[in-house]
Amino acid sequence: MFRFGIDLGGTKIEIIALDAAGQERYRQRIATPQGDYAETLQAIVQLVRQAEAALGAAGSVGLATPGAVSRVTGRIKNANSTCLNGRPLVEDLQRALQREIRVANDANCFALSEATDGAGAGAGVVFGVILGTGVGGGVVINQQVLTGANAIAGEWGHNPLPVFSPSSTSDELPGHACYCGRRGCIETWLSGPGWAKHFREDTGRALSAEQIVAQAATDPQCEAAMQAYADRLARSLAAIINVLDPEVIVLGGGLSEVARWYDAVPRLWTRYVFSDHVATRLLPPRFGASSGVRGAAWLWNDG
Repeated sequence: MFRFGIDLGGTKIEIIALDAAGQERYRQRIATPQGDYAETLQAIVQLVRQAEAALGAAGSVGLATPGAVSRVTGRIKNANSTCLNGRPLVEDLQRALQREIRVANDANCFALSEATDGAGAGAGVVFGVILGTGVGGGVVINQQVLTGANAIAGEWGHNPLPVFSPSSTSDELPGHACYCGRRGCIETWLSGPGWAKHFREDTGRALSAEQIVAQAATDPQCEAAMQAYADRLARSLAAIINVLDPEVIVLGGGLSEVARWYDAVPRLWTRYVFSDHVATRLLPPRFGASSGVRGAAWLWNDG
């Protein structure tokens, strides 16, 4: 029997099949129907049917979604793919596929993948970080996703940026407005668009996060932005270490590809962690962009 994992993204839906040893046996990707819940539901069902036909076997199904399943209603909440919000996605999929479906936030699935057989394999507590268009996170303890009483465990991106730093300046307060309704959220500083926005305000130059990274070696303003980003990331992760004390933190998303973070940030976070020694390791992902879909499959890691 296979483990099928599905990553329901805003622009694409991807399915993967893992065998009992965790080896990939099948993969397919299609475009996500835009703004249409019924078509999205049908697309997921069709992907599962096609995978089963290609492999000649059924399997368990795990789904990585934007947002989360509400503990109160059982419906999707907080999804940036807004056609999903308020919809009984799990119930509808279970009825269509005639089996139990396990669902987790896409950041939780990333963390689970890396904790199961990725960069954090063998660690008891893993914190997975998404640094991309948004900032998300997931907590995995002994290879089990921690969902939390409110289904928001790991949502560090909507905490305020910690300001307990010698490099903190008055312009960090109150911070930019966030779509969640608050100000100064970590996401507004460390997401790619958020970083680019602050760079434009500081320098008057419109560069993307990727351009800032690419030009840092020869451009003093870009290099200063890199140093500020590293310090803000170190402060934000130090707050996680002070509460969760994970053995491993794995970075994902487009900004996880910046090699200098893995040396600079651990050197900086020692200033902010409440310990005489920090054993937590900061690591790049083993599976990169595939971690979300693999983690969805590993939601069935108990059999």
